[in-house]
Amino acid sequence: MKIFLRLGFLAIALTFFFNTFAVTETKAQNVIPEILKRMENNRLLLKTLRANVAMDKYNPQLDVHDLNQGSVIYLPGKTQRDMYIRIDWTKPVQEQLAVIKGEYTLYRPRLGQAITGKVDSAKNSAGAGNALAFMSMSKEQLKANYNVKYLGEERVSSGTPTWHLELTPKAAGKYKSAEIWIDGDGMPIQAKVIENNNDATTVLLSNLQRNATINAKVFTIDYPKKSTKIIKG
Repeated sequence: MKIFLRLGFLAIALTFFFNTFAVTETKAQNVIPEILKRMENNRLLLKTLRANVAMDKYNPQLDVHDLNQGSVIYLPGKTQRDMYIRIDWTKPVQEQLAVIKGEYTLYRPRLGQAITGKVDSAKNSAGAGNALAFMSMSKEQLKANYNVKYLGEERVSSGTPTWHLELTPKAAGKYKSAEIWIDGDGMPIQAKVIENNNDATTVLLSNLQRNATINAKVFTIDYPKKSTKIIKG
């Protein structure tokens, strides 16, 4: 797996989870205004979040799934660039990823490495490029760049009933489309990004704990300085 894969595609999904999309509506999709209203209320009320996270990276050419499990902590800022995110992967390997105000640290204990840098300079994979496209866009840009389609009601693998939406970029990019699954409270709990080569990355949040007290210190990854090789990304 490329160094920035988890950073890129998880950042895309988390952008879906933590931001409301303003989209074009049609009379045939009269359920969309209610969904967006709940999403906006959720966004305004969500101050912190803890959750379990599962990521499935699927290669249709090889019919291979790359599965990862762990936990995520989220603390919003005034803008997307001010937000704090920490992901602790536990399966299949232990890794820790933290993003603090545009700076990231990816600690890989089995390799004795800590990769650090700015999210804006993470150019090592298409996944990171996709993430930057989302994380740097304003609401106005999102409104200008996406069309939406309501795909119906659906239960995700955790059993939660959701509304299923498809988001299609209006201009050609590094991915074909994205899908989000929104629960009754307006919280997107699953996101899927489909690349131009049909590879798909799906991220599912479960066991959500909203607005619990979170100390900002937890976003600093503590690793042994003497025995860890620091790599500038």
